[in-house]
Amino acid sequence: MFGLEKKPKGPVQFDLEIELKEHPEKAQKLSKEVDERIAKLKNLLRQGAETEDFDEYGVLLHGYASLQRVLKRLTQKK
Repeated sequence: MFGLEKKPKGPVQFDLEIELKEHPEKAQKLSKEVDERIAKLKNLLRQGAETEDFDEYGVLLHGYASLQRVLKRLTQKK
């Protein structure tokens, strides 16, 4: 109570992290999909889009890039 409860001893693992460690083939498939979607978003941004779409594509691109970094980190830990 009020700071006296037991705290986790190791780093917190997210559900996705646990699942991808159990199934490495799923991590490779997801990594490939993320690469394809990043390439598609970059092409859309290069071609030009309306300002509303351009901002949304930029946000999506940042999200996929973050996911890609997490996937790479997970595969390197093995």
